Parts: sequence; C-alpha cells; structure tokens
Amino acid sequence: MQNRVPFDEGPLSAVGVPEQSELLDSSPRSRVWRVRLADRRLVIVKQITDAGDAGADASARFAREVTGLRLAGRAAGPAVAPAVLATDPSSRTMVLEHVDDLGRTDDWLPGYAESLARLHALTGPADAGALPAWPGPTAGDAESFLALARALDVPVPPRVPHELAGLLERLDPTPHHALLHGDPCPGNDLRTAEGVRFVDFERASLGNGLVELAYLRIGFPTCWCALSVTGAPLTEVEDVYRTTWRGLTGKDVPGDLADACAGWLIQGDALVERAHRGTVDQLARVVTEDFTWGHASARERLVHRLNAVAGMTRGHDHLHALGRLCSALADRLLEQRPRPRPLPTPDARPWF
Repeated sequence: MQNRVPFDEGPLSAVGVPEQSELLDSSPRSRVWRVRLADRRLVIVKQITDAGDAGADASARFAREVTGLRLAGRAAGPAVAPAVLATDPSSRTMVLEHVDDLGRTDDWLPGYAESLARLHALTGPADAGALPAWPGPTAGDAESFLALARALDVPVPPRVPHELAGLLERLDPTPHHALLHGDPCPGNDLRTAEGVRFVDFERASLGNGLVELAYLRIGFPTCWCALSVTGAPLTEVEDVYRTTWRGLTGKDVPGDLADACAGWLIQGDALVERAHRGTVDQLARVVTEDFTWGHASARERLVHRLNAVAGMTRGHDHLHALGRLCSALADRLLEQRPRPRPLPTPDARPWF
C-alpha cells in the first residue's frame, strides 16, 4: 500500500507545502491522511482507490464525492461538511478542511438531525443530474422479502404484493432533489462548536430526505453500528428535522416516512457492509444463518426494522397488510435460537 501523501503541483500550489503527515484509518475504498503544512495548518488529504464497491469506477466515485462536498459547501451559516480546498482528478485526490471533532456528547441526536435537514435542503430541481438519483429498492427486493416470508412459513396477506408495488412507485426519487449524504452514520458525523459536519460523501445522491431521516427509526441501515432510537428522543429529533426543513424551505417535508422505512426494510443489502452488497440474496441467508455485521446480527437488525414498520403502518392507507406481515415475521424470527437481542440505544454509539 502506498503511504506517501499523493501531493502534486496542483494541490501544492493551492494549499502549501506538507511538513508532516499521518495515515488515518479508512475504508478499503480510500486512503486518508492528516497533514500539517509548513505554515502549521492542518488539512485532510483523501485519495479514492480502486478497491471496493464491486469494481465501481474510482474516478466516478471521486467525482461523486467532490460534487457532494461542493454542493454541501453552499450552506449559509454553520457549515455542514468540510470545505474542499483543492483537488487533483489525475490521482483522485482531494484536500479538505480539517475539522476538529469535539468527541463524545451526551445528547448527540438533535444536532445530528438539524444538520441532516440543513444538508438535505441545500439542493433543488435546478441541481437535477448533478449527482446520481438515490438507488432505492427494486422489484427484486420486494420479491426477496416475500420469499423470506414463505421460507419462514409466515402467511402473506393477499394485498401485500400490491402494496409493495405501490411502495416502489412512491419511492421513485425522480421528483425529489434533496442532497443525500448516502451513509449518514456515527463516525461520519463530526461534532463541532458550530454544529455537526458530515464527512465521507462517496455515496452522495439526490432524492427524498426522508430516506435518511428514516435512519433514526429503522436502525441506521447502512451502518456497522446499528442503533435503536425510540420514544420521546425519537419524537424530538424528528421534530427538529422537520422544523429545520420547514424553516429553510417554507414547506413541509414531502412524502411518507413509513414508505421510507419500508423501503429500507425490504432491501437485503442493507444487512451487510458495502463490500458484500449486490453479491447474494441477503434476506435468503437470514433463514438459515444469523450473520453478524458490526455489533448486531442480521436477525437483530431485521427484527428491529420489522417492528418499526409494523408500528408505523397500523391503520396506514397503503401499507396496512404489509404491517401485519411485518409483525408476524418479527414474531417468527424471535422464536429463533439464539433469540435476537434488541439493538443498542443511542448512548451506546461508538465514538472515534
């Protein structure tokens, strides 16, 4: 592995001369350094590598992250992401503002929700095409979910296939243009004196902000550290998000949060880390194997999501039958041994 900071004349002329560098932990998809310049300033240097994302083009991933960060740089008032100081497309390298993270805070969720809403509100219809559309669930995901029920001998109410078809139509990202982070997980949210800033925009996209607000109810579906937010804390942070969005846009958040949560539920790939997505039917694996990602197992994640959707869809106009199926599936999975445990609460989140 190359550990040398990949500075060339472009970034050098923009930010200065590197004096010291420290290679930081990062995913296989990138290399990241903390660099002290000759003038004593700190910057972050990130290089997108060829690894990860099932062979996705590294240059496209570099362009996607830079675009997402620059769109996030529109924020008036407190920033919601590090500033882009320089880029070098030839080496897929970006130089970013260094952000001092305050570390552990007791009540981190309200600030997270406020910055998430501010991020989402930065783009609109004029930005269509600037980033890929959010890649929501597919008909194949819906069929895999129904196959899971059949494999567990849980009867599928007759209306569920129709409800799932309608769900896919409603989750079409085309009418929506919110700036989505793509992976707004603990560790990608840095707490500063001015508010939360998000980092790692490798999966930035445009879509409905509800699909990321849904992280709070559905257990942070793309994160190794799945968490359960319920009761009054959940109500508070969702109110913070909606109030912030309304204050910035003058409108209520469009769409249905129950739809967004159900969309995450039926995606088996949201049970595994990115390197394993798109490889096999992960919901089919759950029937015979309770595999682990991070500190939670697949069945633990799935039971939490099933219960969340079941709770949201009692009396729902379009997802009532799906909610009944979710409740029955959760009960069946709780019969498995070892019995799935509840997900950890927000105060158990990891701090980096």
